[in-house]
Amino acid sequence: MSNILVDLNKKQLIHPPSWLPTNTMMLQIMGSVAYGVSSHTSDMDVYGFAIPPKQMVFKHLTGWIPGFGPTPPGFDQFQQHHVIDQSAMGGEGREYDFSIFNIVKYFQLCMDNNPNCIDSLFVPQSCVLQITQIGTMVREKRTLFLHKGCWPPFKGYSYSMLHKAKNKLKSQEMKQITKFEQNHNIPHTTTFLDVLKEMKKRNLAT
Repeated sequence: MSNILVDLNKKQLIHPPSWLPTNTMMLQIMGSVAYGVSSHTSDMDVYGFAIPPKQMVFKHLTGWIPGFGPTPPGFDQFQQHHVIDQSAMGGEGREYDFSIFNIVKYFQLCMDNNPNCIDSLFVPQSCVLQITQIGTMVREKRTLFLHKGCWPPFKGYSYSMLHKAKNKLKSQEMKQITKFEQNHNIPHTTTFLDVLKEMKKRNLAT
């Protein structure tokens, strides 16, 4: 399996720290693509964690003493959104959103039961883009991060998603869709896949 970070870095579409593409331990697909509700225009959310050079984790190895001189460079996370690879998917193109964490920060977020980070450990195997032996060890022991403290963050996350959904229902775009459904007697439960199947049945171009 090709290393997507190395590929995109060579194409100069992403600009991570030089060490990151080859020191990322795990990358997994998140969001609509992972849950099978994406369309061909959906972007691909990619989460993962990396192990930085040891002097970035243990800064005292550089000889630095807190309070004396500038703080050595560190690394918390690499984020880059709206990365468009026009050559992906046979030339149709693909848009990526990357969030790659320092292993220390990733573990802390998982221990705090951060919904996105916990979710990233439980996506199906088919959503794992890249994984090393260390990444496999973490994924196999993922249940160790779970505890009763997950209730507040997951409740808050659920309410925020419901709020987004309700706002979406009130949007002008959704009103137009609802009107179109009513005018053409289309059930509101119709999915994008249902539309594609119907188009295929009628031999219509997608």
